[in-house]
Amino acid sequence: MINLKTSYLGLPLKGPIVVSSTPLSESLDNVRRMEDSGAAAVVLTSLFEEQLVLESGALDADLSRGTESTPESLDYLPDLADYRMTHEVYLEHLRRCKAAVEIPIIASLNGATTGGWVRFAREMEQAGADAIELNTYALATERSQTSSEMELQLLELTDAVCRAVKIPVAVKLSQSFTSLPHLTARLEDAGATGIVLFNRFYQPDFDIETLEVRPTLHFSTPSELLPRLHWAAILYGHLRADIAITGGVHTAEDVLKSVMAGGTVAMMASALHIHGIGHIGRVLGDIEYWLEKREYAALSPTRGCLSRRSVPDTSPFDRGNYIKTLSSYSLRQTVAAF
Repeated sequence: MINLKTSYLGLPLKGPIVVSSTPLSESLDNVRRMEDSGAAAVVLTSLFEEQLVLESGALDADLSRGTESTPESLDYLPDLADYRMTHEVYLEHLRRCKAAVEIPIIASLNGATTGGWVRFAREMEQAGADAIELNTYALATERSQTSSEMELQLLELTDAVCRAVKIPVAVKLSQSFTSLPHLTARLEDAGATGIVLFNRFYQPDFDIETLEVRPTLHFSTPSELLPRLHWAAILYGHLRADIAITGGVHTAEDVLKSVMAGGTVAMMASALHIHGIGHIGRVLGDIEYWLEKREYAALSPTRGCLSRRSVPDTSPFDRGNYIKTLSSYSLRQTVAAF
């Protein structure tokens, strides 16, 4: 029997696959099925900062006042009806999940400012969350917003939440930051126990017939895994915080690559929407087969074996390999032309 046990955020896990934040976890039956299929932990669907703001009756009334004359004013924030869960329903669902399964349940907060996050983080802890994932989504859309200000905002948010709760806190990042090694080290200093690579921003599409900008949602593909592997391999060994990889994890090979890059766990969401929750069990079986075939007794010895600090040639992670790769491709194209 292959030992797939690991730990994440100080929590002992039976395997390396964690369910990432997804609407699938809004169903208690689905959460049970995730555990039965082999998920080691579940990150619940996110509670949104905008949702917390709109739940303030006074603010909601202020926003609605006078909208008959300026209907566009309602566009500043989403309609409360767009959300399937109020925060009280979210907390009750969290309690029910904790009572129904034995695997860790991780609550998720999605936002960009401190706001009410501290209070709701405490309430999530009280409801039984084993950890909290800060699913950060902050975009600079004004020229006055500097990268330093954006990073400071994130650090202040992380510090505030980590000080407010005793359970572990992970920070889910975008890949848009200039210096991830520096930022993640500062997040660790602010109290983060884990770093999740990376948030998937949902980009709008343009309808050239109606001249409208429309939101779009596409499931991830395995090709999205590469930048996550790249940065996990660079960060591994330089942080005490755990590294989780999410986005593009669909197969046993993807999970193994994530662990070999230095990830403690690999997170799945899109693959479960595409193949069903039972896909977790099939992937775990494939991982065990791969390890057994190569005479590994456990998964843990493979962790970080392909990280930047572990390989003899670090050029694939550096600028030199970028130039070499482009030059090699151009040479092959020239040869093929003859």
